[in-house]
Amino acid sequence: MISVYGLKNCDTCRRALAWLVEQEIAHRFHDVRKDGFGDVESWIAACGHEALINRRGTTWRKLPEQDRRNLDEARAAVLIRTCPAVMKRPLFVSGNRVLVGFSTATRSALAAPC
Repeated sequence: MISVYGLKNCDTCRRALAWLVEQEIAHRFHDVRKDGFGDVESWIAACGHEALINRRGTTWRKLPEQDRRNLDEARAAVLIRTCPAVMKRPLFVSGNRVLVGFSTATRSALAAPC
C-alpha cells in the first residue's frame, strides 16, 4: 500500500488521489496538518531536502529570509514539520521508495510494480 502525504485542500493532491483510485492502486492519504508526518528525515535521506521544499509557492515566499537562508537537511526537516505547506506535494511512500510531486514520471513509477 502506498502512503500519500499532502494537504486535503491541495488541488494536485486531489488529482493524485483521484488518479490512484482510477488506477486501482491501494493507498492511504495522510493530511499532514491533521494526521502529522511520517519520518521526514528518511524522506530527506531518500530525496534530498531540496526536492522536498516547494520554493515556488506563496508559503515559501512569505517566510522570513532567515528561515530561507542556508537551509540544510536538519533545518529543512524542522521547517517542513512546523510549516507543512512548504512541503512539495504530494509525497508518495511505498516501502523504501519516496516520490515527490505528481509528474508523468511519478505516475509511471507509481503504476509500475514494486
